[in-house]
Amino acid sequence: MKNRARIVAPILILLLGFVAVYALRAFRPTIEAKPVEIVAPRVRVVLAEPRDVEMRVRTQGTVVPRTESDLIPQVAGEVVWISPSLVSGGFFEKGDTLVRIDRGDYELERRSAAAALARSQSEQHRAETELDRQRRLKERGVTAQSRIDDAENSYAVTDAVVREARARLTRAQRDLARTELRAPFEGRVRSKDVDVGQFVNRGAAIATLYAVDFAEVRLPLPDRELRWIDLPFDLGGDAALTEGPRVTLRAEFAGRDREWTGRIVRSEGEIDPRSRMVHVVATVEDPYGRHRSQNGGAPLAVGLFVEAEIAGRIVPDAFVLPRAALRVDAGGEGDRLHVVDAEGRLHIRSVEVLRSDHEVVVIGAGLVAGERVSISPIAAVVDGMPVRILDDAEPVANPVAAPPATPAAGAGGAEGRS
Repeated sequence: MKNRARIVAPILILLLGFVAVYALRAFRPTIEAKPVEIVAPRVRVVLAEPRDVEMRVRTQGTVVPRTESDLIPQVAGEVVWISPSLVSGGFFEKGDTLVRIDRGDYELERRSAAAALARSQSEQHRAETELDRQRRLKERGVTAQSRIDDAENSYAVTDAVVREARARLTRAQRDLARTELRAPFEGRVRSKDVDVGQFVNRGAAIATLYAVDFAEVRLPLPDRELRWIDLPFDLGGDAALTEGPRVTLRAEFAGRDREWTGRIVRSEGEIDPRSRMVHVVATVEDPYGRHRSQNGGAPLAVGLFVEAEIAGRIVPDAFVLPRAALRVDAGGEGDRLHVVDAEGRLHIRSVEVLRSDHEVVVIGAGLVAGERVSISPIAAVVDGMPVRILDDAEPVANPVAAPPATPAAGAGGAEGRS
């Protein structure tokens, strides 16, 4: 019996297992197959509208005087008078007397030179009279040729002495006039190193002056930015003040935002080896407003750090889009846009990017007016993929200008894609 039970038990267990498996298969739930629905990503788009775009170039720099020189006496002596204008920051007009040096010794020298000239002229007159007398005697045949030669030699010597005395008098008069140091131009005093009672030497600088008729700002630019500036490289002279590109300077002064206008008058002929920048020079007329009011009379003071915006060329039929429209593909290639066609399919488009900054991008070619450009990021893009428009497309009205640049090598700069 025991052997029989050992054989029957496993068979029963197997039968029960088969029955259980059959029951599970017979009563299992039925899964209904459904088609997979692919949801197109939603994107926001803008309309591409062509327009004329002024490519303004932004940079920055420091105001410097156009003319600066040292006040140097041409004679030595004691300073007896100083103009009230000869102080740091003082203004003066062209021709104003700034310093007077004691003229006593130079007045004596002038008188001595004048007396020497009078004496030599008297000797010359006497020699001339004697020469005329000897010539008359020769005509009568009562004098020798040697006496005429002596008279002519005496006259020549006295004539040379007269010329020497006259030159000495002229020099004495010039030295006397130089005891008054006059302003060579309309300007302002940067510093002075002299006072009443001091003895000054000839050729030693006693003050530093700079002109205030014009101020200059040296503006660094990447050489690629020059393509947007209509700058004749032979520009110079007075014509540059009215024909060069217009530049607007801005700075905060006395707690208020100020603005001045000027012109680009020239470009420097070298590229800075450290910053790789090309420098252009802007000139502002009457920076201190002494003859005409500019920006409420606020001075464009020397040493002021300013931001500059240069009026550039007009690019016709360019497209201004948000910076978010510009794409870079997986291979690192840039200058691409995602364009949505009329059927709602997205296409990858290569375009010509003229300039881009943190806010906008300017497209020169590769778009057609009225096309819709996606500004929404998409993780995986396939050319021709369907998309859904999130909102109605609207044109972009942002003005374009190169962004302010970070100073390079101690000077301001400009950057922007070109």
